[in-house]
This record gives sequence, structure tokens and C-alpha cells, in this order.
Amino acid sequence: MNVASCRPGTRVRLRPSRRADIMDLALAGRIAEVAAVEEDFEGQLHVAVVLEGDPGRDLGAASQIGHRFFFAPDELEPLAGTDGDPPPHRVLVAGVGNIFMADDGFGPEAAAVLARRPLPAGVHVADFGIRGMDLAYRMLDGYATVVLLDATPHGQPPGTLSVIEPDLAALPAGAAPEAHSMDPVKVLALAGQLGDGDLPRVLVVGCEPEVRMNGDEVDVVVGLSEPVREAVERSVPFVESLVAEILADAAERR
Repeated sequence: MNVASCRPGTRVRLRPSRRADIMDLALAGRIAEVAAVEEDFEGQLHVAVVLEGDPGRDLGAASQIGHRFFFAPDELEPLAGTDGDPPPHRVLVAGVGNIFMADDGFGPEAAAVLARRPLPAGVHVADFGIRGMDLAYRMLDGYATVVLLDATPHGQPPGTLSVIEPDLAALPAGAAPEAHSMDPVKVLALAGQLGDGDLPRVLVVGCEPEVRMNGDEVDVVVGLSEPVREAVERSVPFVESLVAEILADAAERR
């Protein structure tokens, strides 16, 4: 595999050489995704990959130490039919919310169900919970579209699903999420500050909660209300249809 083909998002099979160390040899045959190409002090190029199915991939580039492995380009085999090219349009579906605050757990619950479904190439589903900073970094890993799954009150009947496209140009400056909190507006603002270019397109699949908590309550509430739990099941075909539309639109523009 040549260096030009080692672009982020490319799915490869690991083929470590016989001179590789025992850790690399143990990964022979595993499927991985290219995360980056890095150059050492001697000018040698190394391809950083993240193993397919490794939950550490959801931590973002800044937190993937220990989850990234380095190989020479000639130790990577592009998967059949890809020719080393990454998927044309990468989509991140991110569940956000606090599972200890009743219906605020809609996003993580929906992401968990979607993650068990077959996904098109280039589409990744992850539960970020309240890890706002991790989500901000992950958004910058070459995704063209990010779909957030979140509980969003809009005065509709509980369990109502909706799609919202926030105005990224109106994001506040200087807002940064806390390490263990999830404010989507602050997450998007931080991602905008960290990135060198434009943010990916962001869509929010929101669910109207029935039980709302603000975090000041004495007791935690684990579990969704009945309308929101039913909405989790409906969100699966809802999100799958939305992702299919995103990919179809991207294909038409190519």
C-alpha cells in the first residue's frame, strides 16, 4: 500500500512483516482504520491505525494513546474493493446525554441500539454520554456529517422525534465543555476552535422528554419514561433513513 493511499478513514487489513515485534505480529489479519500518517525524527513514515471494534476509537485523536498502532505502509492491505480509498462521505452518529438523569439518557440508549445494526461504509455510531471534550475532538477526525442523538425539549408530546440543523455560524466564542458534562452548544463551539477549517455538517435527532431533570436533584433516576423508551425503537429506522439520505445526497454531489 502506498503512502498516498493511507488517508484517514481507509479500512485495511494488518499484514506485519516478519521483522515486526511480537505485539504487531499478534495483530496480523485484524481489520483497522487509518487514523493518521506521521513522520518520525529520521523522516520515516508510520501509519497510525485504530482497530475496528475498539471502543477507544471513540475517544478522539487526543485521547487515543494506547489505542493506536503504527505500521509501515507496506504492512497494510486495503480491503478488497476499496483500492485504498476512504469512504466518500464519513458520518458520525453520536449519542449524548446522562443516563442517570431519566429521559436525558435517550441519546446513549439510541446509540446502543443503532450500534448493533449493520452500518454502511464510513458510518460510525458511538455513545459519548457526557464526554463533551472527547466528542469535540472526535468530530474533527475527518467526518463530513455528525448526527447527534439527544433529548431536546420543544414543547411537543413526549417521545416526538425531530431533526434540527443548528446554525454553526452563530456558535458562541470561548465556550468550552467541562470534562464530565455534555452541553452540545459548547461542544460544537470547542470543535470550531480546535479545527483548522469548517466544522462538519451537524444534525440533531432530538427526542421530546417526558421526565426532565436539571442535575440539582438529590436522587438519580436511571431509566427512560415509557414514551421515550418507545421512541428509542422508532429512532432506529428514523436515523437509518436520515443517514441514507445524507449518503445519497453526497453521492449525487460527487
